Amino acid sequence: MKRSIVNEIIRESDAFMRSFGFVMPPFAYLTPEALKARVASDGAMIRDHMMGWDITDYGQGDFDNLGLFLFTLRNGTAANVARGMGPLYAEKLLISEENQLSPMHHHIYKTEDIINRGGATLVLQLYTRTEDGVLDDTAPVEVMTDGQMRTLKAGEHLALAPGESVTLEPWHWHAFWGEGGKVLIGEVSNVNDDRTDNIFHQPIGRFSQIEEDEAPLHLLVSDYDSWL
Repeated sequence: MKRSIVNEIIRESDAFMRSFGFVMPPFAYLTPEALKARVASDGAMIRDHMMGWDITDYGQGDFDNLGLFLFTLRNGTAANVARGMGPLYAEKLLISEENQLSPMHHHIYKTEDIINRGGATLVLQLYTRTEDGVLDDTAPVEVMTDGQMRTLKAGEHLALAPGESVTLEPWHWHAFWGEGGKVLIGEVSNVNDDRTDNIFHQPIGRFSQIEEDEAPLHLLVSDYDSWL
């Protein structure tokens, strides 16, 4: 992706989130230079916990059709989990454009609530997985939606209107997209590690390759290793 496109997505996404009353934390709006200084002084958690802007085309160069906007508001680490102290949770805001696919995947450790926070309809396609992690295209899928257990057919679509949510366990293979427009999505989960805990059905990447055609407005979490 070109950096100029990333910058424009950040601007548009910030405006969309604000239209629903969500304002990002102050560190979101730091310039790259200011964020570097913040990390060097007292803000290393932002870098080390991968908090911040996250825009991905899954390395395929087709963001409009295969992509996702995310902002990680808070996150813990495996070390927190091991000692049972510190942040044991993560929270994100996501935006899925109309018919923009977040491709089929599951997680190894993460259980997440996916919440339609506003906009159009959020549609998920769900499968369960076998004991060795393979997508099971025949078995029914049991999934919790707002406190109600539901049983779906393998590959069935689950539509969530604004305010509705679903709890996805590590054994849930899932893909999702917006239907009828763009969707603001909330994600609340246990500790999240996007470097290691996304298992995709097809061999694709988690982060975008950035072409630096202009200066970054704000850094992406995928920039941190090289910029900070």
